[in-house]
Amino acid sequence: MEVTTKSMPYDAWKDNEYIESLVKELQANGTNVVVGSFDKLINWGRSNSIWPLTFATSCCGIEFVSLGAARYDMARFGWEVARSSPRQADFMMVAGTIVKRMAPVMRRLYDQLAEPKYVIACGACAVSGGPFKKSYHVVMGIDKIVPVDVFLPGCPPRPEAMIYAIMQLSRKIKVERFFGGVNRKENQEAFLKAHPIESLED
Repeated sequence: MEVTTKSMPYDAWKDNEYIESLVKELQANGTNVVVGSFDKLINWGRSNSIWPLTFATSCCGIEFVSLGAARYDMARFGWEVARSSPRQADFMMVAGTIVKRMAPVMRRLYDQLAEPKYVIACGACAVSGGPFKKSYHVVMGIDKIVPVDVFLPGCPPRPEAMIYAIMQLSRKIKVERFFGGVNRKENQEAFLKAHPIESLED
């Protein structure tokens, strides 16, 4: 049995020329038609309303807090809803030093983030250990604990740099495939299995 939608054969859905001719025919009759994909529509909405988890452990946190003030005003980008609960947040901006004792807590917060979830490593400490590099108590980059989407260098990075990093994350979300494609969650689970928290104690 052939599946059709209003006399349009199923195979024609993959044929751009057929769809374009159908759109032109509808427009000629005065019907307004916009053709796109659900991926683009959903990702447009997601990329313009990403909510950060309030997670700051040191000096980078002060710079992040200033994004909410009038001078930088992150509300104009749709990021102003900084959540205190990971279950209501889209991404984690790890602003500051992560010591080995804090690593399990950070992993737990990451696990509780709503799907799809993202991470920005903010500042030299979160990226590579910063001035504490090769010390006995600081994690040498949070990419040893959670998968990182955007690395933001600086000690501490200025608020303008933080805005740029979140804009880069927004661009990354816009080009993702929401339907089909590589399953982001499976990649995250593989990463977390390959990077157990216990390995940081070495």
